[in-house]
Amino acid sequence: MSKFLVILYVVWLAASGYVNGSIIKKEKDQIRVFELKKGDLTLKVTNWGATLVSLVLPDKYGKLGDILLGYDSPEAYTNDTTYFGATIGRVANRIGGAQFTLNGIHYKLIANEGNNTLHGGPRGFSDVLWKVIKYQRDGDRPIIKFSYHSFDGEEGFPGDVLVTVSYILSEEWSLSIVMKAKALNKATPVSLVNHAYWNLGNHNSGNILNQVVQIFGSKFTPVDDNLIPTGNFSSVQGTPYDFLKPQVVGSRIDQLSKTNGYDINYVLDNDEDEIRVAAIVTDKRSGRVMKIATNQPGLQFYTANYVKNEKGKDGFVYQPRSALCLETQAFPDSVNHPNFPSTIVTPEKPYNHLLFFKFSTTHAPHGFSES
Repeated sequence: MSKFLVILYVVWLAASGYVNGSIIKKEKDQIRVFELKKGDLTLKVTNWGATLVSLVLPDKYGKLGDILLGYDSPEAYTNDTTYFGATIGRVANRIGGAQFTLNGIHYKLIANEGNNTLHGGPRGFSDVLWKVIKYQRDGDRPIIKFSYHSFDGEEGFPGDVLVTVSYILSEEWSLSIVMKAKALNKATPVSLVNHAYWNLGNHNSGNILNQVVQIFGSKFTPVDDNLIPTGNFSSVQGTPYDFLKPQVVGSRIDQLSKTNGYDINYVLDNDEDEIRVAAIVTDKRSGRVMKIATNQPGLQFYTANYVKNEKGKDGFVYQPRSALCLETQAFPDSVNHPNFPSTIVTPEKPYNHLLFFKFSTTHAPHGFSES
């Protein structure tokens, strides 16, 4: 009987796309890169993990540059451990103890960071092939829309879920990301994130310590030694987490020795607004400015603390603090904290995550004002 179960498990691994830990050749052969272009902004994405590969736009001198960390080859993303540019799910960030209880049923997930589940598990949405269901390269509204059917029991999560992610260049120097999910038969937690690593000075310009960040969150969710939220809320005032006014990233980062930098969830202000400004980033050297708005309650600020000797585009080797991640999201481990905004999705209550980026330069703003 046990031998039969082993055979069944091997068959399941093959059907899931894994044999001996590697992706089957058929799946690799379907990996593609797609380009969206509007004016002098060019975006590239891949159907592996519905991942952002590059975003090229001018600096204040008119010189084009790529402001996303990543790899030269789309196949390289299949071995990525940094989540460069990926769509994260079924539940982004951490779930404490790799478990939760929903509607009286206890669910045990697959742990992949100590005893916890990180970014959906060992094979989350960042490590699957997505289907392209709409693609328009240029014109008035360049768009690509991906879909993925997450099966009941995938990484331990309940229910089938149909997920779509759209990347849209609807206005000049802007990027919209729309992430949707519909539970098909069971209630389940869903929290999707885009895990872009931004460096407004160009992906190969070195660290981001001199870039200036403003985060519109007056509270954060403190964490324990395993980076799991305690369930409390703390004020940013008097702490290195205070970015209510624009601050140079490197000015207080060395006070965070435990995590080697920033890795914390902010509670965004103005929660009465459907869409709220979450953060503004400025790089004085290039003159680039990035403004982020969302309908989500939280923002994870991460300074690439654990990226080390990662060979990226053009052979450039990325190191810690080489990028900023500003991930709009639900709060981490929400499924285990009733006082956090709910992440439970049902057939009657779908998931809808809106994320907007507006880019400008200090001498020639486009769209959002600086005020």
